[in-house]
Amino acid sequence: MRGRRVSRPHRFAVGVGVGLALFLVMWGIGLVRFAGSIPERVPDAYTRTDAIVVLTGGAHRLAEGIELLALDKGRKLFVSGVYQGVDVRHLLQLVKRTPKHLEDRVGIGNATNTQGNATETAEWMRREGFRSLRLVTAAYHMPRSILEFRHAMPAVEIVAHPVFPETVKADWWAWPGTAALVVGEYNKSVFAWVRQRGERLLGGDVQ
Repeated sequence: MRGRRVSRPHRFAVGVGVGLALFLVMWGIGLVRFAGSIPERVPDAYTRTDAIVVLTGGAHRLAEGIELLALDKGRKLFVSGVYQGVDVRHLLQLVKRTPKHLEDRVGIGNATNTQGNATETAEWMRREGFRSLRLVTAAYHMPRSILEFRHAMPAVEIVAHPVFPETVKADWWAWPGTAALVVGEYNKSVFAWVRQRGERLLGGDVQ
């Protein structure tokens, strides 16, 4: 008795199912590795850099950047992602710093996403002639920020300086809000990595 032949649609469905399963396994492995790359502390709190760069998105980030500038951890501070119309004096007032003391050492940019943060910071760094920076952003945002900044400024030394929002939990998998945040950052990092590889293949790499 002849065995029943498997139809093409059935083989196609099996192939799709296997492919999807493999994709989900690889995606899950990548997520775990990404979560493991989120810093749990400031790895280097002492190295002085040419610049301190803050990516907006939380008052704690800005306050930390201003404090680092006041401690002379960098020659100038660049705050990337500031709303249009907000000036340096207003930023300093938000963190209760005397504008007269630091105002001349602070620059601002108006990027609306992480890729834009890296691009406008790279332009500012070139204008200032700086070769190193301390990057201040939330810990969960640091891996993607480093990915974008190294792509935009491959010759610049970047020191990661994460801050740790109280609402973002270390055991991220146990908190739906934090889990969604980490998964979202992971997916955005994957897309950024793919975009950057595409730019290199097309000869559009940032110098």
